[in-house]
Amino acid sequence: MTESVERPFGELPAALVDEILKHTQDLGQKLLGDFARVRAHRQEWRETLEQRGLLRRDAELPYVPIPTTCGIDGSYAVERLLASDLVVAAAVAVEGLTPPSETRYWPEPRHLVWVDAEAHDAETGMILRALMIGMELELASQAPHEVVFLDGSLTTPLIYLNQAFNKSSATRHLHTTVRFIERASKVLTAYSTILASARTDRCWLALPKYTTSREIGQQTGWPDTYDDRGLLSFLLEPGEYTSPRQLQQPSEPWHLNLGPLEPGTREPASCTVQEIISSLAEIEVVYYRPYPWLPALRMEVSRAVAENQARLAAALHAVRHQCGTPAVMEPYPLYMADRMVKHLPKAIPTFRQVTSQYIAETYQGNISEVFLGLHSYRTESGV
Repeated sequence: MTESVERPFGELPAALVDEILKHTQDLGQKLLGDFARVRAHRQEWRETLEQRGLLRRDAELPYVPIPTTCGIDGSYAVERLLASDLVVAAAVAVEGLTPPSETRYWPEPRHLVWVDAEAHDAETGMILRALMIGMELELASQAPHEVVFLDGSLTTPLIYLNQAFNKSSATRHLHTTVRFIERASKVLTAYSTILASARTDRCWLALPKYTTSREIGQQTGWPDTYDDRGLLSFLLEPGEYTSPRQLQQPSEPWHLNLGPLEPGTREPASCTVQEIISSLAEIEVVYYRPYPWLPALRMEVSRAVAENQARLAAALHAVRHQCGTPAVMEPYPLYMADRMVKHLPKAIPTFRQVTSQYIAETYQGNISEVFLGLHSYRTESGV
């Protein structure tokens, strides 16, 4: 066990720790009041769900065989060195649990990766994050599985891609920006394919861990202090799900700035963006609680999936089958993909050490210059 685990307050001033501990009693009372309020109104709020036709049971859906699944997740890191920045981004696809009689499509995890050295730039992380999102979308669109799990909301790629496009003109000197622009058309096509879910033998399912959305809360008049997922985790019984509801739309229309693209690719990309925006307006949200040890899971799917009983049954069956143990609080392939990519930032110092050793073996000057130039100040990362 590490020292930080054994002595969590070891490096903090004693007075600071004492003041925090004094506030924990008040904090506990506040949280206790929130739990008591939910408990007091639980039956009333459940009746509201039933009266509005929002409460469903998975047993009411048609039976479908266990679908094949995979989970996609990504991570990126920027190691700020004295002389330059070391950047790395990766997306990983992990196949879900399959019965012994089933054929495995991807026995080993699939991945896409980008590694490079960049000049110092404050916007490197933003471009790198968009490149990582693009890798996730490409892997997801290529997956041959019946149900593909995505980490995060289906709206997140549009936001991150647009931020990167807005910064691309000012960061053309970065290799990461060049790579992002080169892959942009393929990424947008993959994004459109995922949102539309036109193929009946494919279903892409986004499961954001954290959300503040209130599609159901606004309709039922629940208190603004509760988001849908938090409240439905206490209201739904195991095996229950909510009727599909349209994804909460932004106050301003969706937009994607394609100005940095080359003129030859901008027009077809613009058509793809229109398809993306149209598809986002038709995304449906379902909350599902398959087991008593799980919170309500937020599922974002295409309307083509949500309004088809067989396809919706396949999506719910996939979630239930991949959440069969209390030790994992999300579908198994997403959990494994998340564990893998979270180790990427931790591995950056090792990559830097290997690079340093290689340079030191071939550098003709003073070797101390190598280690000084590769001195790290901090690592910026994200998933």
